[in-house]
Amino acid sequence: MRTCRVCGERSNLISKALRVCYDCIINNREKAYPYIISIHKKVREQLHLPAQPPTDGLLCNRCGNECRIPPEGLGYCGMVQNNEGALHILSSSDIGYLYYYYDPLPTNCVASWVCPAETGAGYPTYAYKNGPEYGYKNLAVFYHSCTFGCLFCQNNHFREFYLQGKVSAVELAGKVNDRTACICYFGGDPASQIEHSIRASETALERSIKNGRILRICWETNGSMAERYARRIAEIALDSGGIIKFDIKAYSENLNIALTGVSNRRSLENFKLLSEYTYRRTNPPLLAASTLLIPGYIDVEEVHLIAEFIFSIDKNIPFTLLGFYPCYEMNDLPNTSRAHGKRCYDVAVDAGLKRVKLSNVHLLTVNDYDAI
Repeated sequence: MRTCRVCGERSNLISKALRVCYDCIINNREKAYPYIISIHKKVREQLHLPAQPPTDGLLCNRCGNECRIPPEGLGYCGMVQNNEGALHILSSSDIGYLYYYYDPLPTNCVASWVCPAETGAGYPTYAYKNGPEYGYKNLAVFYHSCTFGCLFCQNNHFREFYLQGKVSAVELAGKVNDRTACICYFGGDPASQIEHSIRASETALERSIKNGRILRICWETNGSMAERYARRIAEIALDSGGIIKFDIKAYSENLNIALTGVSNRRSLENFKLLSEYTYRRTNPPLLAASTLLIPGYIDVEEVHLIAEFIFSIDKNIPFTLLGFYPCYEMNDLPNTSRAHGKRCYDVAVDAGLKRVKLSNVHLLTVNDYDAI
């Protein structure tokens, strides 16, 4: 049992990293915030990155963090530096820091259940087969940076490769061959190196169109990029048959700050913005959402808010609920239980969403948390 430092509640679903419960994060921010900033400061200092988006210096407007970077300082993502009074983007449209690999299709993508690679959606315009694209590959591109600082990051190993894996956009585009049906950018998060992903996509698409080949372009992202970039990736995904997959960490801003270190305002704004494009293509869908079910923090209350938000935009947007496993700074919490997953699935359906899936079911435990 762990004790909330604010209200005194005792529960195994209070993270030892945060030291505060969900209710206090939501309803007692003033008292909970010192504990929240303390853990983020500790983690970020180990990474030699700012504890919070800096607020005194040159404005970087590449994402919703809107860092004001001091002289010789770095932005929150680590990809922008104030170098002698001018912003220097370490990752640009030409250069990215990443690794890539070929993933046989269909993959375990968060949106696989609505993706052409698994379902044949949009065949023959956007898919090679009227069903699973066996024999084809996804070029998976994993960026070594992120605009968020999630305490539960399940890909946190990318932090070990900061400014490693330099690949030009042209070189990356050249990795597309006649068996590559799609590119998916993830990480980390492509929002932190969004210019590079756009340039690589444009180059690869130009070659594929010239050769008469299908090439879907997808992003899996927290969605925090600046509006101008969000609109550009929407156009690329639309034209190519790709899907933009928003990982909605939380709906409540206080909770998003507690879990990720930063606000989610821009992410939610961009999700709503991109919904303006969805009428132009319904099969496959342009936009999808997913949420990780973190015991003690992302349960029915938050899922209900997220589902209502999605429903207010379009009830047909696919929504995937993902099982959590102990990881990174929140490695003391249990796996998501089957009962937790069922509760959240039911509340999303009850909110009116028409396309909801509970995924990563192999991670779900039999016992609910009162049995811990």
